[in-house]
Amino acid sequence: MSFREGHYFSFDENKSFNESANFKEGIQFNESTPKELAKMGRQTLNKGMHGLCFSLYEDGQMPGDIISPEQVNRRIQIIKPYTKWVRSFSCIEGNEHIPRIAHQNGLKTLVGAWLGNDLELNEKEIENLIALAKEGVVDIAAVGNEVMYRGDLSEEQLIEYINRVKEALPKIPVGYVDAYYEFSARPRITDACDVILTNCYPYWEGCPHEYSLHHMNQMYHQAKAAGNGKKVIITETGWPSQGNAFKGAHPSYENALNYFIRTQLWAQANQIEVFYFSSFDESWKVGAEGDVGAYWGIWDKNEKIKF
Repeated sequence: MSFREGHYFSFDENKSFNESANFKEGIQFNESTPKELAKMGRQTLNKGMHGLCFSLYEDGQMPGDIISPEQVNRRIQIIKPYTKWVRSFSCIEGNEHIPRIAHQNGLKTLVGAWLGNDLELNEKEIENLIALAKEGVVDIAAVGNEVMYRGDLSEEQLIEYINRVKEALPKIPVGYVDAYYEFSARPRITDACDVILTNCYPYWEGCPHEYSLHHMNQMYHQAKAAGNGKKVIITETGWPSQGNAFKGAHPSYENALNYFIRTQLWAQANQIEVFYFSSFDESWKVGAEGDVGAYWGIWDKNEKIKF
C-alpha cells in the first residue's frame, strides 16, 4: 500500500446509505466501552473473514530481505483460523513461499507480482507468478500493485504484462491492483483485467472516521461501475491504530477496531469480498507512510492480537 499524499477525493456525508439495513440490530459503536468494543472485535474475527493481506516482515526486516519458509509458516498458522484467503504482494525474496504454504494449509490465494521501474526485477516477478500458478497455488493473479499511482510504468507496459500473464494462465482470473479511481480514469487497463482488484482507503483521503464506511461504499461502487459487470474485489482497506492524524482521519485503537468490525459486517451483508489490511504491524512502513505506517495490523509486530 502506498502513501497517498496529494490524492484526495471528495466524500459525500449526506449520500444515502442505510446502515441499519447492513448491520446487526442493536450494535451502538459510539456508545460501547473499549472492553465491549474489543469483545465485538474478537467475536467478528472468530466468525472469520474473506481475506487478509499477508504481512511478511518482522521487526528489523524490510523489502529486499530474504524471508524463510519457516517464518511464513509461523504467521500462516496464526491467521489461518480466521480467514479463507491470503493476499501476497510479490513473488520473489521469500514471498513465493506464501502461496505454497497457504495452499498447504487449506487457504486460497490472491498472488501479486510486484512491478516497478526495474524491468529486470519485473521479469523475475512475472516469471515466478506464472510458475507458481502452474504449480497450482495461485487462485487469482494480480499483475502489479498501484503502478499507475506511482507512475512506475506506462499504461502500455502494464497492459502488456497483464496480457502476457493472461495468455500464460488462461484458466486463472488475472487483474491489476490499484485505487478505485484508477479504474474509472484508465478504461484500457480496466478492459484488460478479468477481475477488478481495488484498494479503498477512506483514511488516506482524510475522511473522518464517522463517515469512513459511507465513503468506502462509494469507492466500491465507483470501481464496480467502471468494471461494467466484472467482478470487483476490495484488495485492501483498513485503519491504523496509532500515529498522527491525516487531515480529518484520526488513528486510534477504538477507530481501528470500529472500522474493522463495521467493514466485516458490511462486506458479509452485501456479499463483497474484502482483503483486510493488514494481518501484522510492520515497522518498516514508517519510511513510506509516516508513523501510522507501522500500525495497520490486527496483530502487533510481536504477533499478539491487539484485541
